[in-house]
Amino acid sequence: MTGPVRVLIVDDDALVRAGLTMILSGAGDVRVVGEAADGSEVPAAVAANRPDVVLMDIRMPRIDGLAATEALRARPDAPEVIVLTTFDADEYVLRALRAGASGFLLKDTPPTEILQAVRRVAQGEATLSPTVTRQLIAHVAAPSDGRRGARAALTALSEREREVALALGQGKSNAEIAAELFMSVATVKAHVSRLLVKLSLNNRVQVAILVHDAGLA
Repeated sequence: MTGPVRVLIVDDDALVRAGLTMILSGAGDVRVVGEAADGSEVPAAVAANRPDVVLMDIRMPRIDGLAATEALRARPDAPEVIVLTTFDADEYVLRALRAGASGFLLKDTPPTEILQAVRRVAQGEATLSPTVTRQLIAHVAAPSDGRRGARAALTALSEREREVALALGQGKSNAEIAAELFMSVATVKAHVSRLLVKLSLNNRVQVAILVHDAGLA
C-alpha cells in the first residue's frame, strides 16, 4: 500500500467518533477520510471517501454494524472492517467476523493498539489473538452440521494449504507461519490467497473461524 491508510469511522456516538479521529489523526501514516453516524450511511460514505479500513460500531439505531458489515463485505473491492464493541464475548462480534470483518476492538482499547490494529488490517493481517478467537468460538459454538461442513471444506485443500489454514486457526501471523513451515512470507501470502479462493472466503479471520468450527484448533 502506498500513502496513508484511509479510515472511515462509523459510530452513532459523536464523542466516540471525535476520540477515534483524534487518535488516528495523530499518526502520519493513517488518515481519517470520513465519518458516519449509522449503518444506513455507510454505502454513500464508502463511495465518497474510498477508505481502506472501516471502524464499525455494532449497535446503532437504524441499521446496525452487523447488517452494514454484511452488505459492505459483499461488494467487490470492499474495504476491510474492524468492529467496535464494548463487549469482548458478544455473539454479534462473531457474526460480524463470519460476515467478513477482519477483527474487532473494544472501545477502551489503548490508542497505540488501535493504530496497530488499523495498520495490520490494512496490510491483510488480522487483529485477533488466538485467545480471543477461542473465546468467541466457545461463546457461540458451531452446530454439528456446521462442523461437518467445515471439515468437508478443509478436505478440499492440499496438505500444505491445510497446514497454513491450521496455523491461521491458531492466530499466527504470516511471519510466524513462514518460520514454522520453512517458507518465505511471500509464499505464505500466496497460500492464504489460494485458501480464500478455494474456501470462498474473503479474509484470514474467516479461515480461522472455519478451522475452529471444524474442531481443529
